[in-house]
Amino acid sequence: MALRPVHVNLKALDAAVVGRFWGEALGWTVFQPGVTAYVGPGEVFVWPDPVVLGIDVVPVPGAKSAVKNRTHLDLASNSLAHQEELVARLKALGATAVDVGQGDVPWVVLADPEGNEFCVLEPREVYRDTGPIAAVVVDCEEPREMARFWGAATDWTVHEVNDRQAVLRSASGGGPYLEFLRTPGAKTVPDRVHLDLLPYPGDDKAAEVARLRALGAVDLDLGQGDVPWTCLADPEGHEFCVLALS
Repeated sequence: MALRPVHVNLKALDAAVVGRFWGEALGWTVFQPGVTAYVGPGEVFVWPDPVVLGIDVVPVPGAKSAVKNRTHLDLASNSLAHQEELVARLKALGATAVDVGQGDVPWVVLADPEGNEFCVLEPREVYRDTGPIAAVVVDCEEPREMARFWGAATDWTVHEVNDRQAVLRSASGGGPYLEFLRTPGAKTVPDRVHLDLLPYPGDDKAAEVARLRALGAVDLDLGQGDVPWTCLADPEGHEFCVLALS
C-alpha cells in the first residue's frame, strides 16, 4: 500500500490568471475540469499524468500573506543562456523578482502574479530529464523525519537523506524531485502550495488515511466541510490531501 503524488495544489484569488501564467511559464495547457484551472502537458486532459506533476490552481477568497511559502517550485534550465531567457520571459508574463534572503546565489528567485515564490535554477545535470519543473521543494526542520514519513507515505524512492536535505523521486525515474530542505524557523501559517496524493485503483482510501495517521499525520480542518478528499498534515505541519478515486 502506498499513495502516489498526482499534482501540486496551488491556491489563488484568480485561478484563471494564475493558471494561465503557469501554463505559459511551463509551456503546458490550461484545462478547466471544474472550478479549478489544471495545468498539464499535452493538448488532451490526462489525470493523473503517469510522469509529471501537474498544477491544480484552486480558487480561494483570501490573498497570500507576506510570509514566504514553505513549499515552492524549482524550474529547470539547460544552459546559462536558457536560464537568462527563461527569467526574462517569466517577468514578461507577470513574474516579479523577490528577495527571500537568498543572497548571492546562481539561481533566480521570482514570484508568480499572486506572490507565490519559485526559483529558476542554473543548469544542473541532476535535473536534465525532469521536464520544466525540476523539483517541488519544501522547507523543513528535520529532513530525516521527512524522508521517513514521505518515503513510507508514498511510492516514491528516497534518493538522498542527510542532516541538510532529503530527496525523493518517483520510482519510474521521470518527472520532478521532491526535496525537503532544512530551513531555520518553524511553519507558522497555512501554505498556499501543497501536494495532493491519490490511492491506486483497488486500494482503500480510508485504509490509506489510517496508515498515514499511524505514520504521524494529523487531521486538518481548513474549513473544507463535507468533501470527498481528506485533509492532513505531516509531522511538521505541511498540509496535503488524500483524494478519492473517481
